[in-house]
Amino acid sequence: MAKIVSKIYTRDELKELEEWFNGKELPDSIQLDKATYIPNLKDTLAKLFVQADINCDNPKMQGPIYLLERLKAKLEETQN
Repeated sequence: MAKIVSKIYTRDELKELEEWFNGKELPDSIQLDKATYIPNLKDTLAKLFVQADINCDNPKMQGPIYLLERLKAKLEETQN
């Protein structure tokens, strides 16, 4: 079985991600994928950044940062 390699995000990468979101005009809500609807995007982003900051150094708790990356990719896809 192949070993799963997960990315550990640095605080600098997290800061760059936060700056990217701060520079964008965001929709009120977003359908991230078929199963994930976020009704209040700005509130969700604020909470994800708090979680990401707290757990940035923990390799088992990278989920909020991963979700932020997915949101960024979706916004880039839909805003172009």
